[in-house]
Amino acid sequence: MALKRGARDGGYLDFAHDLADISAAAILPYFRRRLTVTNKGSGTMFDPVTVADRAAEKVMRTAIEARFPDHGILGEEFPERKGSSPHRWLLDPIDGTRAFIMGSPVWGTLLGLTEDGEPSVGLMNQPFTGERFWSAGKGAHMRDPGGRTRKLSTRRCTSLSDAILTTTHPDLFASRGDAAAFKRLRERARMTRFGGDCYGYCLLAAGFVDLVVEAGLKPYDIVPLIPIIEGAGGRVTTWEGDPATQGGRILAAGDVRLHEEAMKVLRG
Repeated sequence: MALKRGARDGGYLDFAHDLADISAAAILPYFRRRLTVTNKGSGTMFDPVTVADRAAEKVMRTAIEARFPDHGILGEEFPERKGSSPHRWLLDPIDGTRAFIMGSPVWGTLLGLTEDGEPSVGLMNQPFTGERFWSAGKGAHMRDPGGRTRKLSTRRCTSLSDAILTTTHPDLFASRGDAAAFKRLRERARMTRFGGDCYGYCLLAAGFVDLVVEAGLKPYDIVPLIPIIEGAGGRVTTWEGDPATQGGRILAAGDVRLHEEAMKVLRG
């Protein structure tokens, strides 16, 4: 997918950094504290949300509406706000709420901007560790826990037999067909690790993971990560090779040759 670059001229990346700062201020007072967890799921499905999720999305929405009143907003916790411009913000205040409520730092705040439906800005912020990953269509960068900034680059890996594969949890592959496809891929990879949510995708962009495979994602789960991964040299699509902007079954690879091999295995 070719990333649109017009957003760099509009100051949208700087604004995304501002949103990351204000959302972090709303979230951190709740991390590793006792808090009430609400289940949004039905039946036996557990879909947790906390006051931190809602507080962070609320402050980001307020800031966007004040600065760009014609922009659309799609977030996880509140109804979609339609806009009159070609720009739409995608917000996941805490991607990895399960990790958040158990005190594990492998969660993050996801901020994305699309222009005419194409990803133009992406940012993932982990305020507890101080790490931040971002891109606005040309290259990708991160800030490490010490405050140093460096350019991101995926690593070369041309074979599944050499690949490190990760996914958040096997339960993402709810259908028998999806579970079988993931099993085929896992059996060919060198190593598989579970957990990580958005953090796993950023480790791919940083060159520590080769493949991320998931299913059942929403647009706000993946769109903010597309510019980061592709700006670092990787590729993100659906399992069928289509654009990943609508979520669904996602395949992200650091090496485009590995992406092709993995897609063939998933297809069976």
